[in-house]
Amino acid sequence: MDAERRSAVRKVGLVVGVGALAAPVLVSAVRPAPLAAERFVSIDAAVQTLAQLKTAAPRLTGAWDLAHVLHHAAQSIEYSMSGFPALKPAWFRATVGSYAFALFNARGAMSHDLVEPIPGAPAIAQGQPLVPAIERASAALRAFDAHAGALQPHFAYGTLDKSDYARAHLMHLANHWNEAATAA
Repeated sequence: MDAERRSAVRKVGLVVGVGALAAPVLVSAVRPAPLAAERFVSIDAAVQTLAQLKTAAPRLTGAWDLAHVLHHAAQSIEYSMSGFPALKPAWFRATVGSYAFALFNARGAMSHDLVEPIPGAPAIAQGQPLVPAIERASAALRAFDAHAGALQPHFAYGTLDKSDYARAHLMHLANHWNEAATAA
């Protein structure tokens, strides 16, 4: 390897290393904003919102139907307790992922690709019945709320404590809720 290439590799290593050290400091220093979506300010509020879907379900304007979205959200919540099937590289979780969560946490709202499946997760079919999807998402939220064990690293954000994970789940649901055509 020539000297120029070694120098470039060292610079990249330095940037990643500094980012890995700075990300936890940034994440812990950011004061979280109140959650922006009233329907998802707490796990109890989210469960209540989901229960209301049994009688008044909005139509979503995006590519996924509501049952698909709820199964997707449930997967994420379940994986926070059992482990995600695939993780982004450690350097990503320690830098880009941590910074992204810090930004979302500071805003009290998330924005992400609303049709991107969880890496490694089983595919979710469109057109599934809504009630089982509501029940799965609600059960996942209640199980998370009651969970006293260790939480698993988020596939992109890395290690989160229970409070941060709860906020991530609520912001995730709220972000998908933005595609509701009629939010009563």
